[in-house]
Amino acid sequence: MCGIVGYTGNQDAIYPVIEGLTRLEYRGYDSAGISMFLADALTPKVGSAVKGTLKILKKEGKLENLKNLLEGSSFQTSTAIGHTRWATHGKVNDINAHPHSNEIFSIVHNGIIENSYTLKNALIKEGFPFLSETDSEVFLVLLTKIFHQTNDVKSAIIKTFQQLEGNSAFVIMSNIDKSIYALRRGAPLVCGEKWARSPNAQLFISSDPYALVGNVDYLLFPEDNVLCELSDKDKVINFYDLDGKKTEKVRREKQSSDVELSTKGKFEHFMLKEIYEQPSLAIRLLQYYTIDEGAEILAQYRGRKFDHIHIIGCGTAWHAGLAMKDALEKCSGTRVSVELASEFRYRQPILLKNDLCLFISQSGETADTLASAQMAKDKGIHIVSIINVKGSSLYRISDANLLIKAGQEIGVASTKAFTLQAMTGLFLALTLGGKTIDESVKKEVHLFETRLLELLAKHNMIKDIAKELFQQKGFIFIGRGCYYPIALEGALKLKEIAYVHAEGYAAGELKHGPIAIIDESIANVVLLGPELLEKSLSNAEEVKARKGVIFALGQEDHQEIITKSDYFFPLNFTGLKNFNSLYINVALQLFSYEVAKLKGTDIDRPRNLAKSVTVE
Repeated sequence: MCGIVGYTGNQDAIYPVIEGLTRLEYRGYDSAGISMFLADALTPKVGSAVKGTLKILKKEGKLENLKNLLEGSSFQTSTAIGHTRWATHGKVNDINAHPHSNEIFSIVHNGIIENSYTLKNALIKEGFPFLSETDSEVFLVLLTKIFHQTNDVKSAIIKTFQQLEGNSAFVIMSNIDKSIYALRRGAPLVCGEKWARSPNAQLFISSDPYALVGNVDYLLFPEDNVLCELSDKDKVINFYDLDGKKTEKVRREKQSSDVELSTKGKFEHFMLKEIYEQPSLAIRLLQYYTIDEGAEILAQYRGRKFDHIHIIGCGTAWHAGLAMKDALEKCSGTRVSVELASEFRYRQPILLKNDLCLFISQSGETADTLASAQMAKDKGIHIVSIINVKGSSLYRISDANLLIKAGQEIGVASTKAFTLQAMTGLFLALTLGGKTIDESVKKEVHLFETRLLELLAKHNMIKDIAKELFQQKGFIFIGRGCYYPIALEGALKLKEIAYVHAEGYAAGELKHGPIAIIDESIANVVLLGPELLEKSLSNAEEVKARKGVIFALGQEDHQEIITKSDYFFPLNFTGLKNFNSLYINVALQLFSYEVAKLKGTDIDRPRNLAKSVTVE
């Protein structure tokens, strides 16, 4: 959730830290802060010889507020750590913002200390004061206590970390030296280096590789329970086991990626840009799985038989799993179940030797999904992940990875990732069934691209409908068969970015409870693709009989749909077979966007949300 960036090197550290945090702000935007090592300050001697002091700036709200604090300042430093917060413990305010600091240490934290209540109470009884409401400050206070006992920074950090429970990543600075230290357990952390072991060395650490792209020669991914030391003295990153001995438990990877363009360009919001990217990305994904390296990965699974396929994800990724379930069952002839990772990991699922666990995650860092994947791996189950971020934690523990090639998705509410996840699932389904992505499928993907471009050209029609409906008290999305997962996804998208009550239902379930709330104040978004159309039309009639307002999406020339609708958005399903549900979903993405815009919400960074959910 939180964004972390640290730097020590031969240039002013403020710029690379703030640049990295800017790239990661979608991971948390409740507050932002930076801690800087200022050399040659007059400070009291603590432990060993003091070489500097720590200057902390932090501010509630978005990163721009921190940038305003820094604007015009004369601070210069070669070592700094920064943080953007997604609040878990404590209110959103300046005091609870990171870094948390005292006269010796500054720390930033991503994750949850599960035994913080017990540790904090014990420290309070010993007379240690706390300034914030956060669990993170427990690490700082305990670290300071242990440092006074050991007089050794590395030893104190390790001993403190060993007393904590839960998944977390910590990055630490001290005024003892200019080095940066970090550890992780079940939370993302990556180091980067450029010109290591030279006077010009630049050393980085972050919660996300994207913050480092273009700035480093190598990425280094430490395993859990490894202490990272970005050493100012050695001009290199050292790694230690928790016994203090140097370790090789780190994966080194040459950084070959260029910084992706992440400007909004002509678009008002990243979300809108990402919606409009989907036609071209559909073609790019097709190329990846027919011409490029993706074809080789898929080929390993052609005709492969599993006894059961478990699809696991959270939120939009779970909806993508539901969207691909039927194709996987039909093509492979294998039983398929779709489960929420947050439930799957705790319910002791029956996993057998010849099962397949298919994990879906845009970031590859989703905490519940990662924990579920580790559980499956520990049981010896074959793991395949549908994923966007190469090199992420989920990517590294999977037996095979099916990349969705979406590029960086900045908008917190996922759009293009959902479409590409579901498409990738279809390609896998065909492959497990012993088929290839043949000319008929290729032709359909190109037709899908065309239909999406036609849909986007009618954006103003969606905008006009949104103007009529945005003040409705609530929204119910209904669909049957392949449109049921889209009803769920459409409702989620609307509530995520417009902050309105929205629910998705299987159309046949209306009469089993939801119909009780339908009246003229409820907008009913009815998905009327060609599959099970007559049944769905009957459900629309039931809504109309209760004075419900109907916004229907269906075939452009279907008079019955048009007659029964209060508002109608025309689509052309002709020639589409496998992509009807994904096609209609893009219209819902535009609708959610326009409602949110009319509501005046922060579309790219909705309140209380973050892009990568790295805590439970």
